[in-house]
Amino acid sequence: MNTAPRLSILVPAYNAEQHLEATLRSVLEQMGPGHDLVVIDDGSRDGTGAVVTQMQQAWPGLAIRLIRQENAGLATTRNRLLEAATGEYILFLDADDLVLPGTLAALDGIFKQHRPDVIALDFNDWHPHNMRRTRPIARGYPADTLISDREAILRTFFMDRQCYAWANVMRREIYLRQPAPLYPPGRTFEDITTTPQLIADCASLYRLARPCFDYRQHPGSMKRGLSHKWCIDFAKAVLHIHHHFGTLPVSDALRLHVDAATIHFYNVILKRTYEMGWSEGKAAREDVRALLAQNLFHPLEAVLAAMEGEVLDSHDRRADRRAASQVRKLLAGNLGFVIGKVLARKIKVLQRKAVA
Repeated sequence: MNTAPRLSILVPAYNAEQHLEATLRSVLEQMGPGHDLVVIDDGSRDGTGAVVTQMQQAWPGLAIRLIRQENAGLATTRNRLLEAATGEYILFLDADDLVLPGTLAALDGIFKQHRPDVIALDFNDWHPHNMRRTRPIARGYPADTLISDREAILRTFFMDRQCYAWANVMRREIYLRQPAPLYPPGRTFEDITTTPQLIADCASLYRLARPCFDYRQHPGSMKRGLSHKWCIDFAKAVLHIHHHFGTLPVSDALRLHVDAATIHFYNVILKRTYEMGWSEGKAAREDVRALLAQNLFHPLEAVLAAMEGEVLDSHDRRADRRAASQVRKLLAGNLGFVIGKVLARKIKVLQRKAVA
């Protein structure tokens, strides 16, 4: 008799004491015999481990495991969580987010009825300090529908660009088929590196068309950790996507969608460099430009023209056109545009500090 759980919920936690209890309660209140919860305390210096122990004592009938380790970073912790998992499906959960009521029951129903390789989840972009900014994020796939066309799955994925590890519930088998280590140790943006590779290995997808998470946004979080290395790690994560899809037998049309997603990612990186000191930002822009030249299947101008026209499948042509226009101006060093961006980003930084 197979006693393995249907779903393993995996939580990497580092100095997460402040929000972890609410996160775990949001899961434990829904868990049943077909679920297990695994938390890795990644060398926390606060009471993270104690919170998990309290939850184990409060819910003795549920499968809750706590693993403690020396601090190893998020990527290595995700890899170790996958090693510890035994469920047929994997759900990653950040230690400060909430699983909304009814989510696990809805997932159980999909597992039973459809058995897809992956389930794409809608979620809320949650701003608890300013609820007026909270908004639902709907994935681009048809609602509550099983899709078995790999090209359609990937086109929509690159239109959405939702690479968060927790945004897709996947068969553990999909993870196990990838070369190890799956998540690249020592780098940020490990989910951007890995999620497209995983989705490319999925033959079927079902979208759960209801918000499943509150994805917590922290005041000032966009500024924390911003550096030359942050920019290069982001660009190298996107470069991994290019290298991986260069090895796959996919259509030229799909590769054009990969290129368009790359432009969106690089637009974010280039704009963020203007929040840094001038010398550091300039050096980062030079390195990012060099990486962009390696990161496209098609000539840059052809990709920008496709984004500005009607060539691509798109959920938001206005956003595509805006990103193409901004990248063109950023790469050209358009003085008026650059000065405007510098001022706008500085104002945003000051606003975030004021809220924090």
